[in-house]
Amino acid sequence: LGATINVAKPPKGSTVAIFGLGAVGLAAAEGARIAGASRIIGVDLNPSRFEEAKKFGCTEFVNPKDYSKPVQQVLADMTNGGVDRSVECTGNVNAMIQAFECVHDGWGVAVLVGVPHKDAEFKTHPMNFLNERTLKGTFFGNYKPRTDLPNVVELYMKK
Repeated sequence: LGATINVAKPPKGSTVAIFGLGAVGLAAAEGARIAGASRIIGVDLNPSRFEEAKKFGCTEFVNPKDYSKPVQQVLADMTNGGVDRSVECTGNVNAMIQAFECVHDGWGVAVLVGVPHKDAEFKTHPMNFLNERTLKGTFFGNYKPRTDLPNVVELYMKK
């Protein structure tokens, strides 16, 4: 929730890709829904997660196994150049790279939430940064537990 609302900060009407539709990814999708994203694209290798993800705001789904081209290219083709925001929730370094490379040049923001293996290396072409894509990381969605979590609980209870 916080990674999307507090860190990615998707503008109302934006397109957001969520990588990984486990518990953390569903919370990220809910954050995109609350923020007013018009398209929330869930990306997961397990299509059995898609139905549940609809309840959290996902409007479209991509299973990378269904395509012969890289998922970042699939998303760029679906969105006329890339998504506005992406949130990576798997901890898989390849998904992290894909989440960064699928955001739109000039304004796209990717947020990494998943924790990779200690020996993992994140490699991307420097042009991805020169083209003004932004890469961020977060722990706990930039929430301060003492002051922010009661509001999150209250938000949940009102749902």
